[in-house]
Amino acid sequence: MRQTLVLDVVGLTPGLLPHAPCLAALAKRGAVRPLGTITPAVTCSVQSTLLTGLPPDQHGVVANGWYFRDLTQVSFWQQSDHLVSGEKVWEAARRRDPSFTCAKLFWWFNMYSSADFAVTPRPQYPADGRKLPDVYSEPTELGRELQDTLGTFPLFQFWGPRAGIVASDWIAKASERVFSTRKPTFCSTPRTRRAPRSSCCPNTASPK
Repeated sequence: MRQTLVLDVVGLTPGLLPHAPCLAALAKRGAVRPLGTITPAVTCSVQSTLLTGLPPDQHGVVANGWYFRDLTQVSFWQQSDHLVSGEKVWEAARRRDPSFTCAKLFWWFNMYSSADFAVTPRPQYPADGRKLPDVYSEPTELGRELQDTLGTFPLFQFWGPRAGIVASDWIAKASERVFSTRKPTFCSTPRTRRAPRSSCCPNTASPK
């Protein structure tokens, strides 16, 4: 099977593509298709629709946060894949071909996923109240390998007022490493902010 790389680039339109030379080069080698969106057009809902093919009223992710009746509270940015109903694209592909593998990198609802490889931000919270940057990964050793190679995940450049290129660059390099070393059939990764030219997507990719 041909390896496929999927980039989730928020707000990107064909008209903006010429202003993103790395992505434009990748699109030229692969393909570009416009996509309609859903309501609400927010991160968690849209990503869940892309990965299941279902609208929010069927996959259950109606916003980035919603009211949990059993907890009587609103919770935002939950991370368990078990909150997303419906068959995922890699599960459907695996039914057709058991050799199909998927790397789901830094998409939301990425903990306890059925994907073969997963990496997502997951801070540690020691008893003294600190918030320490870290990642959750499946398998566990993948996260350790990436942080040993690339340094600790720059959490505070991923969220909040300091968010920017540093985190995007780390994610791009992590994605390239997973793509080249694990060789998944299907690799999905976000590109939420502009990254340097040196962080273009893997040269080995044959995107569609």
